Amino acid sequence: MKAWSVLGDLIQCARERFLGGFEARNTRYIEASGERVGFVVVKHHHNELLRDHLYVRPGAQGSGVGSAVLIQIFKEADAAALPIKVGALKDSASNRFYIRHGFQFIESSEFDHYYVRRSVPAIGPAG
Repeated sequence: MKAWSVLGDLIQCARERFLGGFEARNTRYIEASGERVGFVVVKHHHNELLRDHLYVRPGAQGSGVGSAVLIQIFKEADAAALPIKVGALKDSASNRFYIRHGFQFIESSEFDHYYVRRSVPAIGPAG
């Protein structure tokens, strides 16, 4: 019973954080094969992009959808020469996902690990 209580508390915490900071203008739906399979929230700050939320339906996880979303965010961040910051629940498989995609651990809080991916400068024409 205790494990369910902790899980329920984490779900409630995640829900409250999402609703407390929700801004529709920063939210994009994720579609695959014409079906809505998730959403991502990216907040643009003057010194970074914050990937605030990334949710993919369980049936679509492992299919490359999340990676495709990150690649798009990488393009936006690199074009603006901004780092991307992400947070992930400490016990979530998403920690491995972000590390695999080049994010570096920077700090922890009570529930989350935080990572950053520095921008990659565009290489201009030689000359």
